[in-house]
Amino acid sequence: MWHEPLAIGKGKAAFGRPLRIGWQVAWQHGWHHRLKRAGWPKYTFAFHDGDEVGPGLLTQIAKKTGLTPEDL
Repeated sequence: MWHEPLAIGKGKAAFGRPLRIGWQVAWQHGWHHRLKRAGWPKYTFAFHDGDEVGPGLLTQIAKKTGLTPEDL
């Protein structure tokens, strides 16, 4: 459960967070990256490097990839 709002981040920084906890790029086409990790459904990440990723999207990414507030 999230208790405090997440900061707004940039696409490139947000993309690196799942990779740090064991996600791997299954394939990439343009700005779309399909991430995979054993025991988890695949997750498609489609943000440009400079795109702002707001608190709501960061929370969604966290829930679908297993990131904790400490990872963010």
